[in-house]
Amino acid sequence: MRIIVTGGAGFIGSALVRYLVNEVGAEVLTFDKLTYAGSLASLAEVEGKPNHRFVQADICDAEAVASAISGFGPDRIYHLAAESHVDRSISGAADFIQTNVMGTFTLLEGARRYWSGLEGQAKDAFRFLHVSTDEVYGSLGDSGLFTETTPYDPSSPYSASKAASDHLAIAWGRTYGLPTVVSNCSNNYGPYHFPEKLIPLILLNALHAKPLPVYGDGSNIRDWLFVDDHARALHLIASKGRIGETYNVGGRNERRNIEVVGTICALLDRLAPKNYPHTDLITYVADRPGHDARYAIDATKLEQELGWRAEENFETGIEKTVAWYLANEDWWRPLRDKVYAGERLGVLTAGD
Repeated sequence: MRIIVTGGAGFIGSALVRYLVNEVGAEVLTFDKLTYAGSLASLAEVEGKPNHRFVQADICDAEAVASAISGFGPDRIYHLAAESHVDRSISGAADFIQTNVMGTFTLLEGARRYWSGLEGQAKDAFRFLHVSTDEVYGSLGDSGLFTETTPYDPSSPYSASKAASDHLAIAWGRTYGLPTVVSNCSNNYGPYHFPEKLIPLILLNALHAKPLPVYGDGSNIRDWLFVDDHARALHLIASKGRIGETYNVGGRNERRNIEVVGTICALLDRLAPKNYPHTDLITYVADRPGHDARYAIDATKLEQELGWRAEENFETGIEKTVAWYLANEDWWRPLRDKVYAGERLGVLTAGD
């Protein structure tokens, strides 16, 4: 099996690549631009393995996309390349529209041309998996869950760009017959997570005795999914999911943001104690514009139709995550020192 993974040097993408190379034994081509959020260090486990190769290129570059696809001859394309941080999209939406919308269009066109030239079993077996987010659905109230039929209602430039890319993937299936499948996931966490996101940001700020910023009153709720569980789900969806369908992937682990922060603090009190409780560092800051109140995924379709189950609950997954960061300073230290030091992102000033 030959699989191209776009965005494979990012957080979720690298987890998927490691799984495909090490556990599945697939031939994998990682296609990644290596923006600030991509790191070859996240692929160290598969570096030099005969069933993995890497191409540094942009999904917006039609020539590079076509060359990679024709040269590798994939049975599947797993599309994860995206600008993904909501805060960055607030103050820099253009990159999100370019990469997430135009990049997805360019990749779909490259895949369509390649697939159209296949014959017989190779054409029948080809799959294009488009990986997206639950944020396209907007904000839930106090009850209910996102299902695959929930109407789209994006609130941020990021979620709007991902909603657009979802629609493109679905349309390319309906119009051109490209065998596409779409997945929408809840918030991921785990090893190799770039430190702009909530869990690694709080964790590393706490280790450096910096304030732990909590938006608003910390009551916003997210459904947390361990990244390795997500990687297994993605390969299963591409392998057994029905063409033209959408599958939601969630961990069934709803937590208020302040609860997540408190859990990290309690783990650090035990695993990396200081002479004060880490909760003393919690600082409430002005809320994010358009901050959705609650996300929660109903993964029943994935569980019942394809037999997937999350192996980690939040308690086991977050302890593994904290322990990994404590043991892998060589991975995150260069990012904190040279790329992102934990400053507030997405803050608009007069004239923006």
